[in-house]
Amino acid sequence: MIRNRTEESINMRHGTLYRLSVLLLLTTFTCLRNAQAQSSLFVDPAPPKVQTVSPIPALKPQKQAELTFHTAPKPLAAGAVTNEWRTFLGPTYNGVSTETPLLKSFDKKTPTILWEVKKGEGYASPAVVGDSVILFHRLGNEEIIERLNAENGQRFWKFAYLTSYSDRYGFDGGPRCQPVSDGVRVYAYGAGGALHCLDFATGQVLWSRDIAREFKTPQDFFGVGATPLIEDDKLIINVGAPGGPCVAGFDVKTGRLLWGAGKEWGPSYAAPVPATIHGKRRVFVFAGGESRPSTGGLLCIDPANGKIDFAFPHRARRYESVNASAPLIIGNQVFISECYGPGGALLEIAPDFTVRKVWSSEALQTHFMTAVHKDGYLYGVDGHGPSNAPLVCIDLKTGKEMWRTEPDWQETLTTTDGERTASLSSALASMTLVDGRCLLLGYYGHLAWLDLNPRSYKELSRTLLFFAPQTWSHPALSRGLLYVCQNERGLDNSRPRLICYDLRGGAANPDKPK
Repeated sequence: MIRNRTEESINMRHGTLYRLSVLLLLTTFTCLRNAQAQSSLFVDPAPPKVQTVSPIPALKPQKQAELTFHTAPKPLAAGAVTNEWRTFLGPTYNGVSTETPLLKSFDKKTPTILWEVKKGEGYASPAVVGDSVILFHRLGNEEIIERLNAENGQRFWKFAYLTSYSDRYGFDGGPRCQPVSDGVRVYAYGAGGALHCLDFATGQVLWSRDIAREFKTPQDFFGVGATPLIEDDKLIINVGAPGGPCVAGFDVKTGRLLWGAGKEWGPSYAAPVPATIHGKRRVFVFAGGESRPSTGGLLCIDPANGKIDFAFPHRARRYESVNASAPLIIGNQVFISECYGPGGALLEIAPDFTVRKVWSSEALQTHFMTAVHKDGYLYGVDGHGPSNAPLVCIDLKTGKEMWRTEPDWQETLTTTDGERTASLSSALASMTLVDGRCLLLGYYGHLAWLDLNPRSYKELSRTLLFFAPQTWSHPALSRGLLYVCQNERGLDNSRPRLICYDLRGGAANPDKPK
């Protein structure tokens, strides 16, 4: 009797263990199936072929005909802090740099020009990786990617490919997206939707895709304009394909589609931004370009698998409108803004990744210039511009406007016909928080230091680098050197160029604002 009960008990335990094992296997299978369903929701339309890089000797930079070298930079100060500028809006994806010390006063004189190189069409900001600057522009019917020496402008390599992109609104036909790099590869996403992955050392093509053709994405208002994001082993792009994916994650090494996310919203002109929220890594994409009806908004995505935590609609009803300012992440909050209707909004993300709107405001409606955050206040350019585009400060907690101003800068300009005076403003300006201040690059070519505070606009120093409109490519700052794109012919007949300025300062910062 005892033996029978013991055997029965053993059999029951074995049965329980068996059922638990089966349940565990089923649960694991279900999770895997769900993960596979998430990643296989969209099929890769044309996986690229990965090229084998030919071994070649280390490249030495060579002087090219387009280069004008002026002088070598000052040495870095002892204890200088430097950053690379590998991605849009800098090392922290929000227009903030820890570089120090920098030149603090221009005294109405431009910083020293170290070198300049002629460039073609395009509004792509340069990238800086180590000792190199990556320039992306267009000459004739070719989009061109060049790796230049950061201190003297000499060229390591140049790669060009054919393009037929034509802008429907009369702007130039060059690339809009900044090239991005992980130090091993360079990624360039052209105005017509061509995506190239190049070997950083040699410039050889590793793989390429025609995103617009493969995903059947129609040409947006101004072509492709959202800079890709490198996040771990993925290249994340706001593809905006009809019926999806809205956002796609590609393998950085092979270019193959790893996941797609979203079906409804098209491609915007806002770069995806990564952040760690409640201890979890996420990517924020402010989607929405040309569509009827106009749709778009903010997506919060898990970059590991493309899972969407939430989709927050935020888009003007007007057909000719886009979302173009990158999301600004502040702790567990996100500021999004556009200038065609709903304006700006502050969102708060809960630990379960639900989202609520804290406030909305029309006080700061940014176009494609991303606002910056300092000490509980937001600062940015309000409006389409270039005229009537004031600088504005609002309270982060409430959205209340603290001040707005449109600087009146009287300038004596040298032209081919002599001198003339003009009243200019900062207009569509780029802003970078660095070395205790804000470095502003204005639409017409001004460079200014500002002391950002909620009481009033305070200008510390200003100079006019050159006079040329559409100076709206965000500058790159690395190792105390500032790289600025002049995109239009200047009033002095200077041609479009990439200019390297020496902003290296001394060891002391006696005039640093408190």
